[in-house]
Amino acid sequence: MHSDTKGNPPDNMKGWLYKWTNYIKGYQRRWFVLSNGLLSYYRSQAEMAHSCRGSINLMGAFIDVEDSCTFVISCDAQTFHLRANNEVEKQKWVVALEVAKANAIQMMDAESDEEMESANQEEIDYQSSLRQLTSKLDDMNTCNDLIEKHFINLQRSLSELEKNPEQDTAERSKIISERATLFKITSNAMINACHDFLELGQTQGRKWQKILQNERDKRAHLEETIETLAKQHNKLEKACREAKTLDSIKTEGVIDAGDDASEEDEENEFFDAVDEPAFPTTVEVPGPRKGHRRTPSGTSGLSIGSNEGFGGGDQEMPSSDEDMQVSSRLEATVVPASSSQDGSSQVSNHHVIKRTSTGRARRTKIPEKPNISLDLWSIIKNCIGKELSRIPMPVNVNEPLSMLQRVAEDFEYSHILDEAALCEDTCEELARLAAFTISCYGNSNNRATKPFNPLLGETFECDRQEEQGWRFFAEQVSHHPPAAASHCESKDWTSWVDITITSKFRGKYLQVFPKGTSHVTFKRSGSHYTYGKVMVTVHNIIVGKLWVDLSGESEIYNHTTKECCRLVYKPSTYFARDTPRKVTGVVVDASGAARYIVSGTWDRKVEIAKVLNERLDKSGKGKPVYETGPPQLVWQRKPPPSCSEKMYNMSEMALTLNELEPGVAPTDSRFRPDQRLMEDGHWNEANKEKLRLEEKQRAKRRKKEAEIAESGGSPEVYRPNWFERRLDPYTNTVAYYFTEEYWKAKEKKDWERCPDIF
Repeated sequence: MHSDTKGNPPDNMKGWLYKWTNYIKGYQRRWFVLSNGLLSYYRSQAEMAHSCRGSINLMGAFIDVEDSCTFVISCDAQTFHLRANNEVEKQKWVVALEVAKANAIQMMDAESDEEMESANQEEIDYQSSLRQLTSKLDDMNTCNDLIEKHFINLQRSLSELEKNPEQDTAERSKIISERATLFKITSNAMINACHDFLELGQTQGRKWQKILQNERDKRAHLEETIETLAKQHNKLEKACREAKTLDSIKTEGVIDAGDDASEEDEENEFFDAVDEPAFPTTVEVPGPRKGHRRTPSGTSGLSIGSNEGFGGGDQEMPSSDEDMQVSSRLEATVVPASSSQDGSSQVSNHHVIKRTSTGRARRTKIPEKPNISLDLWSIIKNCIGKELSRIPMPVNVNEPLSMLQRVAEDFEYSHILDEAALCEDTCEELARLAAFTISCYGNSNNRATKPFNPLLGETFECDRQEEQGWRFFAEQVSHHPPAAASHCESKDWTSWVDITITSKFRGKYLQVFPKGTSHVTFKRSGSHYTYGKVMVTVHNIIVGKLWVDLSGESEIYNHTTKECCRLVYKPSTYFARDTPRKVTGVVVDASGAARYIVSGTWDRKVEIAKVLNERLDKSGKGKPVYETGPPQLVWQRKPPPSCSEKMYNMSEMALTLNELEPGVAPTDSRFRPDQRLMEDGHWNEANKEKLRLEEKQRAKRRKKEAEIAESGGSPEVYRPNWFERRLDPYTNTVAYYFTEEYWKAKEKKDWERCPDIF
């Protein structure tokens, strides 16, 4: 293999490598080019001028070394299996790839999302100008090489003439004259190329300067607008607090009815789901369809694409009275903190404890969230369009849970998986699994706070075998990009996922993009399912009350039977006639026939209905209409705990996740000091601890990089303590698999492999 690295920076490289193609052809020789964080390959060097066989972005890629000459690069659904001729060449490529990946991550912070996604004329002109400048620069490099070559030949001829003056001077003079002429011609060509490059650079420079100035003006205007809004927001918050304090003094602690009315008005802004009848008559599923009829047998004809949502169409948004009534009913049933009549409740650091049916105590309350104001402008001024995981954030915007604990919350409604595991029909099993994936978002409605970003090597264990029959474990396996791997097992099913969260702040709202594939297997049927998460949007970041919305599609695929279900999460808008937060889907078998309809809302409930008959709409547009049997309620959200709005809007399960338990690893999220201080209401101390932990993590990384630089070695790929990386045969990407060693270490109380991160 030949690798051309002369004159290139350490993150740019090109040369021959062997790439795995298939089991018939095996490894094939390809020409690879690494440039600007992108690895591309061609069949030959000549092919570079007109076509590219494939490329992979290194910014979010995993680079894994398999043996002395083979390594794997994977990013999302792309995977390159590569082999070098020897270990030295392989090491050169791995180092170059790691450097290119690090540089690509650094460049990501400086790029706005609009620049990456837009394809406007300015971008086209820029790329064209860049190609022209690159072409002129290549001409100059070629002239430079020729000048160097002719200069060496001319110098050699002059030296020979000086050493042997007695030789035929006429012939020597002719040779020198020819070489001097070539040198002059090449020099003139070099001068002309420099002149063209300078002229083109000056012309494009003026154009780019104008574009840059326009962008600066836009940014300045945007910053000014956001600063004004942030100041107005702070003034309104201050005035509101002063008014409430005054009213409280006047009424001796009794809240005025006007406050309740204002809170109700605020609730009406955020698209609360409407009440739905027990038996829906119309369901919208992927692929707009229309039409409806009820059959004499009592089945319901489901029309696809009706403007009416699951449980009604053009209805007014409900008020928050229902939520307030539910809250008051729950409040009446909660045992007071001072009560200990039957020993079922006790007080521990302001936490109310409730015993489960198995006798194990679980807390039902945590200290209330302090009313601490936050200067938004100091945070968001330099965050627009950037990845939030790389920006230091105060605990004021967090909740006292880590991202690992939030992943464990997905299994609050694990009984749906237990019921799915008992199904004889795999299509019904798939429909119930689809309902479970929707239930994972059930507690996201008002949870606009941000979980703590786990430290590298941080873990979380959640053992619910006594109450719900499963146990969960997760570990932070990557720092940039931040990625977590988790594994949950029950006697009837197993679920695992490695997920990467990226987020972008857009000024008025925040978008969160989960990346990764979730796996679920059922022991009885042998089915193996995979699916992905959808985008989460947090609205009213600057002004107004925060609210969360979901949008996008999620396909659940059974690799065993080839059945699938495509769920569509419809975004909430002010003008849509559909039910807010609506989710619909159709379960189809291997032949493409519809078997079940899944319909509901991701914040309330989900029902499934078996398809009895499928026919085309009489309108002639070819839209299918499904006749279904009576719907079955598969999932319904539990009512929130009493005063949950004062406890970060956490669910009943979320309140128990940060509860200290004996026997867990010292890297467990429960022991994280800044998170513990925040939960107890000590936010100033929590902010100091957060900065200390982040600096400790950075210092540890710098020390390791310095040691590698001194030894002359290559950057090491981080290896998790409780998971191992290997190829996922279902997605053809490198994934993390649980090694089961954690539970063995817990039995032996052997935590030697746990790093010191707190």
